[in-house]
Amino acid sequence: MDSADNYSALDRWMHTIAFASRGAQVMLSELEDKWFARQLQTIAPERPVFVTALPRAGTTLLLEMLEGSGEFGVHTYRDMPMLLTPLLWSKLSRWFRQEATVKERAHGDGMLVSEESPEAFEETLWAEFWPQQYRDHWIEPWNPRFRHEAFEQFFNQHLKKVLLLRSNGDHRPRRYLSKNNMNIARLPYLVKRFSDAQILVPFRHPLQHAASLLKQHLGFLELHQADEFARRYMRGVGHYDFGANLKPINFSNWMQHTSLADATQLGFWLQYWCAAYETIYSQLAPQIALFSYDRFCVAPQQSLHAINDHLRLTAPEPLFRQATRVKAPPLHAVNTDSVPTELLERSENLFQQLSAYALNR
Repeated sequence: MDSADNYSALDRWMHTIAFASRGAQVMLSELEDKWFARQLQTIAPERPVFVTALPRAGTTLLLEMLEGSGEFGVHTYRDMPMLLTPLLWSKLSRWFRQEATVKERAHGDGMLVSEESPEAFEETLWAEFWPQQYRDHWIEPWNPRFRHEAFEQFFNQHLKKVLLLRSNGDHRPRRYLSKNNMNIARLPYLVKRFSDAQILVPFRHPLQHAASLLKQHLGFLELHQADEFARRYMRGVGHYDFGANLKPINFSNWMQHTSLADATQLGFWLQYWCAAYETIYSQLAPQIALFSYDRFCVAPQQSLHAINDHLRLTAPEPLFRQATRVKAPPLHAVNTDSVPTELLERSENLFQQLSAYALNR
């Protein structure tokens, strides 16, 4: 659904207007709070779950499988493009809502999505309230000492709205589920501000992961060059992972010594992998669980039980039944001739450390 080819001229116009009116949507959300106050008072969110990692680590599959358990409320493509006022948009869009159609997403990885599919749209909230973190060439990590009362109040209300939207008859999810790759930039902040949150961080072997990141970046560079709307759409929903919108997270100031022009090389992505997961490893806390995607592909049932042990689902059977969905990603042919030996050794040593602490080791 995130391919520009899936949007009509009317869709593109509506998205353009929505992306340009985020400030107005924040103000309109206050009216939304009042109009739906009675319904929102009945929503009591508990134990939110944040799935986050570098892209291409299996976060989308984990999102879909957890959403399929029936325990969570999560953003779907139906919530686009008025993401900051989801209740009002749900009422308005009923007049021209189309039937759900299944299509492959723009990543070209075989993942099929429709208007009802869960997706990562949460970053728009962060970008609206924390513009100072989004620099020209990178994104600055959040300091756990940061406080932003307006954002925290808005975010807590937003969780309630998503849960209310996903309620249907007797089915009323009480837990918010987020898949947002950029949340690895703010793990200590999330732990501090959402004390009952549980965070799942998948990882893959560094060489295969870096090769997958490189392939996606090159593909999105071509897409963004061919279609300006595709670039604006991805930027509008807060996806700075690849292509012309690329803004890596500046873990330990690694980007101050690196050029975005190097992102067409494997070494750039391997260096990013190391900077990201070294920081994540240093920030581990009881709420944060590492999850080996490689092990997941080998032992899906055992891995799903490990996820349940961490997240404590009320009824885990629907999650366990999805084990057959897990397939190993295709192996990339990796040429490491241009990659420094020190970087290869650094990444392999870090991978062994992560694997030793993985939830499903």
